[in-house]
Amino acid sequence: MSKPQDDVRIIKKYPNRRLYDSHTSSHVTLADIRRLVQEEEPFQVVDAKTGEDLTRSILLQIIQEAESDGDPIFSSDMLKNIIRFYGPFQGVLGSYLEESIQSVLDIQSQAGMQSSKAWTEFMRGQVPMMQELMRQYVEQSRNLYLNTQNMFGLFSAFPDQGKGKDKEQKKDDKE
Repeated sequence: MSKPQDDVRIIKKYPNRRLYDSHTSSHVTLADIRRLVQEEEPFQVVDAKTGEDLTRSILLQIIQEAESDGDPIFSSDMLKNIIRFYGPFQGVLGSYLEESIQSVLDIQSQAGMQSSKAWTEFMRGQVPMMQELMRQYVEQSRNLYLNTQNMFGLFSAFPDQGKGKDKEQKKDDKE
């Protein structure tokens, strides 16, 4: 359920990189915005001069800071794999990640876990299972993509396909 636009807190970003919360009439930090996210307070970050929506950019900065502190969520390999998904499978991965995170939040909400420690321990036990499910999903997606490509003969246009055959043919010709 979304709240009316009037209830959205506006944070203005100035050229000097300072963030100004128009609701509290005070400057805020990325940590303050992170708190707004955790408290599910609706907000939008806009460029003070142009009015351009900068919310995603600020959220990515918060993630980058969180990843730099302590125990990161994303390994280097995972980040590389996410980067590889930009392109044809971008929407698939985005939807999958969004639905997965929402499912975890729903489970947490339904379970009514009072203790964050208990939730943390529960999730640690789920990580291997979730990793295996994602691995299987990615493998199935890759196979589907390759089968579709092969079905329509789209790989024949790639020069690498013929190189191995040419080498074998030349080898046979020499003998």
